[in-house]
Amino acid sequence: MDNASLSLIASVSNLQKDFIVIFKRDEVIFSNNSFNSFFNVSSTKHYNESFGEFVKNFVPHPSYFNKDKIPNGENWIDAICQVDETDRIVSMLSQNYEPHAFSVNVDRSAEDYSVVIFKDITQDLIKRIMIQNHANIDKSSGAYDKKYFQQIAKTYQEAANFNEKIIATLSVYVTKEDVEYKKFVDELNEMIRQDDMLVRWSDNRFVLVFMVDELQNAEKVLAKFEGIVSTNPFEEYGCKIKLNVQEENEKITTLIKRI
Repeated sequence: MDNASLSLIASVSNLQKDFIVIFKRDEVIFSNNSFNSFFNVSSTKHYNESFGEFVKNFVPHPSYFNKDKIPNGENWIDAICQVDETDRIVSMLSQNYEPHAFSVNVDRSAEDYSVVIFKDITQDLIKRIMIQNHANIDKSSGAYDKKYFQQIAKTYQEAANFNEKIIATLSVYVTKEDVEYKKFVDELNEMIRQDDMLVRWSDNRFVLVFMVDELQNAEKVLAKFEGIVSTNPFEEYGCKIKLNVQEENEKITTLIKRI
């Protein structure tokens, strides 16, 4: 691959937020700006001088592809191409030592070369784990069904562990009668993040399940929601809120009992 080709590839690839890396056999010969920024290097040359074998970047997490899952004598690209596409996920640490999850797509149309695209799916991890269909949703409100949440709770815990977070819950009690719960849930969903879960716990009680770095951040979420439910349009529901935060080494099943 000549310099002119690499220059053209660089111009296009540097516009992408996904990591684009070209390997000649096992050697990295090109990496785009997004990749270089993640590893805090100035160039592909700088990366090769600072890091060793590429596969060493993969965190040895049992749920994801890593060095331990490569048969003897194979390189990692050959090995990952042999697993199902849905399992082509790796974890790598950023320059700040934060774990990120990436889906991996490999193009090997050019002999001796592999173009590998790493798509950051960290924020989508929960959505990938949870297969959303009507059976998972409480029909009258549109929130997640309690039984469904209890079924996937351990998986949610695994996702929290992967992201080095703890789990917190906000119990939201609706004290007014004759409430249109579908409208209530729709309005509340506009206030929460995509990877949070709003679960209908009982007739007039909803539980927001979310991840935080520490207790103080959970308390900030509580304060935010106390402000929200005291103003229009939520004041018509007469909401009361209670916060629960996962304690050190506490299992999610124990947290659920405290909700």
